[in-house]
Amino acid sequence: MSGQPSRGQLAALVDHTLLKPEATNADVAALVAEAADLGVYAVCVSPPMVPVAVDAGGVRVAAVAGFPSGKHVSVVKAREAALAVASGAREIDMVIDIGAALAGDFDAVRSDIETVRAAASGTVLKVIVESALLLSQANAQTLTGVCRVAEEAGAEFVKTSTGFHPAGGATVRAVELMNETVGGRLGVKASGGIRTAADAIAMLDAGATRLGLSGTRMVLDGLSQD
Repeated sequence: MSGQPSRGQLAALVDHTLLKPEATNADVAALVAEAADLGVYAVCVSPPMVPVAVDAGGVRVAAVAGFPSGKHVSVVKAREAALAVASGAREIDMVIDIGAALAGDFDAVRSDIETVRAAASGTVLKVIVESALLLSQANAQTLTGVCRVAEEAGAEFVKTSTGFHPAGGATVRAVELMNETVGGRLGVKASGGIRTAADAIAMLDAGATRLGLSGTRMVLDGLSQD
């Protein structure tokens, strides 16, 4: 995206996110109300909270699977995704097996994604790759290889981070690499550590097409109105 987006333009690219384990039904209902007020694209919540978000109404709902570690049996991730879709989720953000990626076992990563893809057919699938960890413990080729595998497995997006790993969240370099690998065919979701309007704009300029934000209002308050 060239130039500074307006508040409304940026909001339309945001998954307004609440994934804290202590989140209550009331917290999720408040999230949805705030999302509607801000005009964001979707809310992203934990699988048990999908019915609450759907019942609150008026906003597209995404759910996570295999979150946040990715160290789940693939069929468990798939079942989690399928239950979320049955409850009304229209998008699934799944975490890959990061260890398999670091070991260079891309066949295992592909199989993991394909299993969830089959269970969540008809929905948008975003694949969380923990880009900061891959870049710090492996190299750019590992990150780009995982992105290629996600595309081969039928995902619609690759996503930087859960926001829960100590290695860190989204970076401009990671988003650039991901966009160079799959941009124009898959979306790139930047998530984790994006706290200001300047952060958000930097991610969009690097090639992000969706943003995962928990402090959405603060980010949007740094932009001009439409």
